[in-house]
Amino acid sequence: MEENLKYWIAFNLVFAEDLNSAQKVFQRFPTVQDVFRAKEKDFKGLNLKAEHIERLRSSTILDRACRELDRLNKKGYTVLTIEDEKYPEYLREIFDPPRVLYCVGNLNVLREPAVSIVGARKSSPYGRAVAEKLAYELASRGLVIVSGMASGIDSVAHWGALKGGQTVAVLGSGLDCIYPRENRRLFRKIIESGLVMTEYGLKTKPLGFHFPLRNRIISGLSLAVIVAEAAERSGSLISAKLALEQNREVMAVPGNITSPLSKGTNWLLKNGAKLIETWEDVVEELPPRIAENMFSEAKTSEQQKAEMSPVEKDIVKNLSEDSLTHIDMIVKKTGLSVSEVLSFLLKLELKGIVTQSPGKYFQRKL
Repeated sequence: MEENLKYWIAFNLVFAEDLNSAQKVFQRFPTVQDVFRAKEKDFKGLNLKAEHIERLRSSTILDRACRELDRLNKKGYTVLTIEDEKYPEYLREIFDPPRVLYCVGNLNVLREPAVSIVGARKSSPYGRAVAEKLAYELASRGLVIVSGMASGIDSVAHWGALKGGQTVAVLGSGLDCIYPRENRRLFRKIIESGLVMTEYGLKTKPLGFHFPLRNRIISGLSLAVIVAEAAERSGSLISAKLALEQNREVMAVPGNITSPLSKGTNWLLKNGAKLIETWEDVVEELPPRIAENMFSEAKTSEQQKAEMSPVEKDIVKNLSEDSLTHIDMIVKKTGLSVSEVLSFLLKLELKGIVTQSPGKYFQRKL
C-alpha cells in the first residue's frame, strides 16, 4: 500500500491543479503505476503539457513524493486515494473527484450525512448569526457541517457546528499552509472531533484559482449546499452551480434587498433555490430516511421537555444554548444544593436535553 501511495502522491503533485489532464490520463491508463511506467509515445494524443510528461517520466517526482509521504507520516496525517474504501462515496460520484485527499482528524465523520454552509468572506452580522445558528442546530441533530474554513460565513459555520457536533473543513491550500492565518486555532479545534482535508500537497500556497476548484469537494461531500450570504459575484455562487451539476440540493437564506451581500442569495431564490429559515427547512429536503429519523428525534426531544418537572424546567431555564454554564452558577440561581443540581442534571442528560462539558460546565440542547 505504501508503495502504491507513493505513486498516487506523485500523480497528485503533477496534476492537482490540472483536473482535465488528470481525467484524460486515467481514461488511458488502468492504474496509477502504469502512468509512471509509460513511455513518451504512450501519452501521444492526450494533449498534455510537455512539462507534465517530463515530470511523469522523471524519477525526481517520485523522490519528492517519498519525501512528502515521510512528512505526512511523521505528522500523523492520513492520505486517502480514490481507491481507498474509506474514500467518501458521495464525493466519488462527482465528475472530477480528487484522486488524493490529505486528511487530519477523525475520518469517521465521512460516514455521516453532511450538508455544507458557505457564504461571503466579508459577511454581515446578520449573515454570520444565521450561519452559526443553522450550523449549530443541524450539527446538534447529527448532520456534519462542511465548509471551506475561509473568513466570514465559513468560519462561523464551523464554530457553530463545533458547539453542537462535527464539521469538515476543505482547504484551498496545503495542511502546512493554513489560510487565513487567524484560523489556525479553528484548524486545531476542528481536528479534535472533525476533519480537515485538502487535495493539495503539504506546502501548497493558497493561490486564488485553488478555491473554485476546492468548492467542488465541498459540494461533493454534501447532500445539500446552503448559501447563507453572497454578493452578486461570489465564490459561493460557484459552489451553488457545482452543487446543481452534482445533483445536490441548493438552498439559500433570504437577505435584506438593499444589501449587496444579499444579491447572490436572493438571485438563487429567484432561480429555484429552496428558501431556508430554520433547520427544519433544510432537513425536509434530505433523503426520506435521514429526514424521518431527524424529525422523529426532534419530536421525542420536545415530548421529553414537556414532561420535565418544575425543578428541571427551572434548571433548563438557567442554561444557555450558545454557551457553557458552570454548576456553581446553576446552584446560585436555583438555590438548590450541589448534589441536588447534579442529580437533576443527570436526569436531563439522559433525556437528551442537557450536555455536560469537562469542568462541570453544562449547556442546553435545542
